Amino acid sequence: MKRAATAIIAALVLAMPVGAETVLVTADRMLDVLSGRIVEQPAILVTDGRVVSVGRQGALAAPAEAIRIDLPGHTLVPGLIDLHTHVTSDPRISGFGFLDYTDSFWTVIGVPNAKAMLDAGFTTIREIGAYNYADVGLKQAIEGGYIPGPRIVPATWYIGATGGHCDDTFLPPSYKATTHGVADGADAVRAKVRELRKYGAEVIKVCATGGVFSRNTEPGQQQMTSAELQAVAEEAHMWGLKVAAHAHGADGIKAAIKAGIDTIEHASFIDDEGLRLAKDRGAVLVMDIFNSEYTQSEGPKNGVLPESLRKDLETAQVQRDGFRKAHAMGVKIAFGSDAGIAPHAQTPKQFAWMIRYGMSPLEAIQAATSVAAAALGREKDVGAIAPGRFADMVAFAGNPLDDPRLLEHARVVIKGGKVVNDRR
Repeated sequence: MKRAATAIIAALVLAMPVGAETVLVTADRMLDVLSGRIVEQPAILVTDGRVVSVGRQGALAAPAEAIRIDLPGHTLVPGLIDLHTHVTSDPRISGFGFLDYTDSFWTVIGVPNAKAMLDAGFTTIREIGAYNYADVGLKQAIEGGYIPGPRIVPATWYIGATGGHCDDTFLPPSYKATTHGVADGADAVRAKVRELRKYGAEVIKVCATGGVFSRNTEPGQQQMTSAELQAVAEEAHMWGLKVAAHAHGADGIKAAIKAGIDTIEHASFIDDEGLRLAKDRGAVLVMDIFNSEYTQSEGPKNGVLPESLRKDLETAQVQRDGFRKAHAMGVKIAFGSDAGIAPHAQTPKQFAWMIRYGMSPLEAIQAATSVAAAALGREKDVGAIAPGRFADMVAFAGNPLDDPRLLEHARVVIKGGKVVNDRR
């Protein structure tokens, strides 16, 4: 068997395109998130940014000219995935503070925020709502090599009801301020899905309920009808796009799941019926159970409005209890931090809270790798260190299954077979 495997690997090496850049990555350990096992002394062969083969050191053939990335003493995990980010937001600017800044400012701050996510080990993010198509611009700049950052799956504008969480509720009527994603009625939301996809959306976000940081909305209040939610899901799925629903309240959560929406963001007040629906229909929960720590401690000095501080406090513990219950029931949960509510560099701190509320270290890592990749519908590209996928990896100084706090300290980040951050 070993001889046959060696012959196959040799054939793969010989089949590599002429001039292709080949990289050999080695470490003490590698976490195979698909099997849940640690691989000792791994060797990963990479060509043109994708994994060609995974084997053991000394048994994996590699061309003599292969670039080596040797990481002794380290454990490799797949590049992390965050399904709920806002890289064009800054938690230090909240409440009415955003009115001090010009529109293009938010795209500019996306540049350091994207780098902070990458440096923390997140090589793929879903940017779940950005003004002015800023997430598409950042994606293009990253892919073009102009700036460093993770792979971005952009939602562009979020779709919501007039006066709801995704509308502009900070200015008086004389300004007639309405966000571009506002749409009312089934036909209008279908048209909005088509428009956003036309200009770069790769996932559609809807605001099914009120929210914490909007004015004049309550998180538990449903704000889009079942017919509107179903129209969004049907239209997006016809175009091959997934749908994410911002949904804190129990009724909005259940309406979104029944409409066929793929991921439920926040899910703060999910009830037993909602949990059963999510499990039965395969909806994925994306619950940001860390960021309240930052909001409650730093929010007042950052300008967070008193009503938002109240709503955040009212949702924090019930959301964490719901997370524990969902996990115990076997509901799918993927990693989503709502980065931008807390600083982007602090995103890995959520792992500790996921473990505190029921997950094993392995399950928490899988939530940010294989489970998240499946929720994106991109398991052929990201979410595991496996042949055919992008060579996105994070190295930690030790074994994060034994010491999960290591996940907060990425030592080396590799994206597409290239070292993009080295803190050794």
